[in-house]
Amino acid sequence: MAKFLFITDLDDTLVYRTVGDDSALAELNRLLSQHRQKYGTKIVYSTGRSPVLYKELQAQKNLLQPDALVLSVGTEIYLDGTDTPDSSWSEILSPGWNRELVLSISKNYPDLALQPDSEQRPFKVSFFLQHNAGVILPQLEAELQKSKLNVKLIYSSGIDLDIVPHSSDKGQAMQFLRHKWKFAAEQTVVCGDSGNDIALFAVGNAQGIIVGNARKELLQWHNEHSSEHRYLASCFCAGGIIEGLNYFGFL
Repeated sequence: MAKFLFITDLDDTLVYRTVGDDSALAELNRLLSQHRQKYGTKIVYSTGRSPVLYKELQAQKNLLQPDALVLSVGTEIYLDGTDTPDSSWSEILSPGWNRELVLSISKNYPDLALQPDSEQRPFKVSFFLQHNAGVILPQLEAELQKSKLNVKLIYSSGIDLDIVPHSSDKGQAMQFLRHKWKFAAEQTVVCGDSGNDIALFAVGNAQGIIVGNARKELLQWHNEHSSEHRYLASCFCAGGIIEGLNYFGFL
């Protein structure tokens, strides 16, 4: 056994967004806690949630204290339980980002509904988009690029649209932490269930676990980009993660 870097999405990956059986989560917490204590494994939660919504989930589900938090779709990294985003990561995201201009351009699209204030972050503008996404997203992306904004659009779960700096996503944040802590790709495992987790699986040949309840957009990507570094679990959420960790030999 050796230490590894464990990075997981939260909603519908580590925990059920709605009511579900949390016995597998309790078992995974026990296994990870023991492994961290004995071998120095690092635990990272990587989620689209803002700090406010993360704290709600942490209290509700009694999550382990992570070694790092990657919040707001990879735009903020918090190390060792601090409440201040890591400044070196923020510096990487800053070039070509103009939040006010993103908001100004987005106002031209009435189908975009701003998410609550808690979800609007320094390096993230978030909307609900339920209709006409196939038409609106290419038009919006072209207009943002025309204004020389260095951004990208992340659309997931058929409703959530995040506009973030181009250098920001869960995958880039994973690479930042991997290099910071000096973990090789084969010592790194990432877990996810939806479209905004594709960035975790697409970068750097980390070992990937797709939970059994994964959404259609992730499964389609997985089928189109097969890899020996990726495992499709049959169990849901934390149960699927345990299944994958055993498959890769981390437990």
